[in-house]
Amino acid sequence: MKIQVEICCGSATDALAASQGGAQRIELNSALSLGGLTPSPATLILAKQWTGLPVIAMVRCRGAGFCYSEKEFDVLLQDARILLENGADGIAFGALSSQRQIQESQTRAMIDLAHQFGKEFVFHRAFDCLDDGCAGVEQLIRWGADRLLSSGQKATASQGADLLKILQERYGDQIEILGGSGIHAGNAAALIRDTGLRQIHSSCRHWVKDPTTQTAEVSYAMDPQYSFHYDCVSEDKVRALVNAVAQIESEN
Repeated sequence: MKIQVEICCGSATDALAASQGGAQRIELNSALSLGGLTPSPATLILAKQWTGLPVIAMVRCRGAGFCYSEKEFDVLLQDARILLENGADGIAFGALSSQRQIQESQTRAMIDLAHQFGKEFVFHRAFDCLDDGCAGVEQLIRWGADRLLSSGQKATASQGADLLKILQERYGDQIEILGGSGIHAGNAAALIRDTGLRQIHSSCRHWVKDPTTQTAEVSYAMDPQYSFHYDCVSEDKVRALVNAVAQIESEN
């Protein structure tokens, strides 16, 4: 059973590290500290040039949730078009209503745009905020979405394994199910065995020091635990994850 490893990247250099570690696909973002926002076209172009891997581009204009105004969506749709024109292999997007249901018109417009370019549409972890996950995935299937990224509506994929198993068994022949959140080399094998997932998504994050992050008076620190650091993809962690997945593949 072939299992695909997708790495969540926040820069073109992250994408290069993911590729060198053996990843098969990239989800490209900016601002991962906000949950992932739209990357720049330059970041996408160089990620494609440097890796040769399929790159799914995040389309998200701000942090917090996924309930977008008409004006926000105008920007999102234009961003998606620009990314697709510059080589994105797909779009990751999610829009919800204030009642925590999938926002139909925005989602269908984004699906249609991706498919106009002959590319993939991925509904991202906005799904994990839905009140009724099974109803949501059935909508996405009807509208032609290609893939769903989910943690099984829990904080991590391991905690959401029961729902991920249901999604894979019930819907996996109609839409690709991509498990994500908290997946690493130490738990990937158990998750794959427990759920039957054929695709996993991981950040494989580590921290790198930048001594100019703060002074006695000014701070640009991202995280209190890592006061002089920024996060990026670890090639070694990607390689360890890919090797763990390869071990599972060899058992089947």
